[in-house]
Amino acid sequence: MAPANQTPRTRRHRSAVACQGCRQRKVRCSITVTGVPCVGCVQDGSQCVVNAKKGKTANQINHTGSPWASQSLPVTRRSNPIPEVSSLDPLSAAASRMGSEPATSRSVVADEASLPDNPEDEERNGLEIASAALGRPEKTGEVPFYAGGQTGPTSALDICFTEQSLPRHFLIPLHRTSLSEENKEFLRRKGVYTLPGRNACESLIEAYLLNVHPILPVIEADLLLSHHQTGQLERYNILLLWSLFFVAVNCMYENGNERNKIVLLQASLLMGFWHSEIDEHAQPWYWTGSAISHCQILGLHRDPGTSTYNPHITDRQRALWRRLWWCCFFRDRWLGLTLGRPLRINLNDSDVPMPLVGDMLFDIESLGELGLADRLPSDMPRLSEYWVMLIEMSRQLGDVLVMNFQAARPRGTLDDVKMLEGNLLRCRLPDLYEGGLTRISRFYSNHVHLHYQALLITFYRPWGMESPDGIDPGTKEDWKERMRLKADHAASQTNEILDRLVQDGLIGLAGPMTPPLLVPAMQTHLLQCKCGDPLAKRIRLNKLEVCMLVMEELQKTYTVASVYRGIFTKAIQQVFPDYPDRAMRTSCPPASIPVSQAEEPARRLFNEGEVSGAGQIGGSDFGVLDGDDLMAALMDASVFDFWQACNQV
Repeated sequence: MAPANQTPRTRRHRSAVACQGCRQRKVRCSITVTGVPCVGCVQDGSQCVVNAKKGKTANQINHTGSPWASQSLPVTRRSNPIPEVSSLDPLSAAASRMGSEPATSRSVVADEASLPDNPEDEERNGLEIASAALGRPEKTGEVPFYAGGQTGPTSALDICFTEQSLPRHFLIPLHRTSLSEENKEFLRRKGVYTLPGRNACESLIEAYLLNVHPILPVIEADLLLSHHQTGQLERYNILLLWSLFFVAVNCMYENGNERNKIVLLQASLLMGFWHSEIDEHAQPWYWTGSAISHCQILGLHRDPGTSTYNPHITDRQRALWRRLWWCCFFRDRWLGLTLGRPLRINLNDSDVPMPLVGDMLFDIESLGELGLADRLPSDMPRLSEYWVMLIEMSRQLGDVLVMNFQAARPRGTLDDVKMLEGNLLRCRLPDLYEGGLTRISRFYSNHVHLHYQALLITFYRPWGMESPDGIDPGTKEDWKERMRLKADHAASQTNEILDRLVQDGLIGLAGPMTPPLLVPAMQTHLLQCKCGDPLAKRIRLNKLEVCMLVMEELQKTYTVASVYRGIFTKAIQQVFPDYPDRAMRTSCPPASIPVSQAEEPARRLFNEGEVSGAGQIGGSDFGVLDGDDLMAALMDASVFDFWQACNQV
């Protein structure tokens, strides 16, 4: 039923009215909604010419309503007029800017083939959903559909079956549509249909399986490798393929007519893996948010086994859904920390069980039969265990962010702090001294420990400057001192991990998630540079410079590391005005810099008479660095709040 303040919507058949330009391109014209000119002609900058039929005047054309496809249900209707092109969502706006040929860019309105032709087709969608919910589908289901809670679209069926509950997750048919020739030509000119050579594809796939899949297992590796091995890579999902290659992927995402939301979810996670300073909308935060939205639309945040078991959903599908959901969760928590953004996922709304090692391995077991087992790291079971550890750790990170940094949070009590600290200290971690590990396992073992030290610093550092409720006033300062020492110890542990990675020649395996993990330790070292005698300050600056050297190596590959180095160089100069700018310039590889040369800036800065403002670590004057706003931003709750000023990630 329509709300009282809204005019009831009237079902209308497809209008035959269209401008000449839309008729020639065979795309739906928005003239029945927006009037003259239509959105397509406005976007293309062309004249909108309408040939009136059967006495229908231009005045009758305006504001008559038009069907519009929805993302949440198979077909819904929207009564509001289509907004101007400039106010469309970022994806549509970006798509309109991507090509130099405006006449062939993505149409703002849907293709003719993408909308139902008549009400009977629309009702058939509802029948398919109901049949699948009842376990009697007329067609084979291909894509998941989530019926929602007790107020969802299939709740009417629950009235008919009071003795048993119906499944909330089921599969419905995928109604494939074809692109118009104009859109195909646009994609062809953008190179979407031209894959790299076989050797290039081989290298790109190998790089993905080695560097991305162990920490973000989004795709089913056996399907990718079997298509590649048989020379049928062009028959693999083209959107996922370009997401792996990260070339022309934005164009394909926005213009490729992909209807399978699982594929869109996988592509969004893959695109959110990289940091880009070029496309504002193509940032990890944006794409991860898109992936989370797809997850919740599909109901992947709910366990399909909590209600009636649906035998049409295979164990493989259930494992993939769990994997995708927890990948989204992992990215949500760590991006929330590094970008200083609110957490999007509330686990109180989810009942998905924690992932198992088997969820990472279901698509690998068949590779042996195909003779492709050597295409993935040989120790995938161990890497899968590391991934599960990261997910468990990410749950604790969410609790830390809520307790310490949520905007409207109540002050934590001493018991709350002790309980959370106990949970952190019980986190499972790899054995750093285990022998017989491959290079890739040694790297990811240390990488898990980098996450853990960043988590500990995030927890301890705020309590070095404030105290929880319920603490004895006489022990408050001693308690804060212990928290500061624990944060400092975690920062020093980070340096030890970096030293191991460098000495073992593993730093080249670092991914785009690695540089942000160094920032909590670098902030702690910088904060400690305000306290102590000249020798203590020299040692702390040396620790910070070790991190800067590693960032220098990482910036050869990742832009984000370069920006970090620039910001921290300027921050150090707020404490030590004589700190040289040479750290900003390209220098020799860190391995070729003698120790004495690397330590020279610290020695020169800490000559007697050049040190000012020395304080005691345990003193009451220990706090946030004074100075300009940059220093305050560096010490803020977010690792990345200063990112907003740079407007790039």
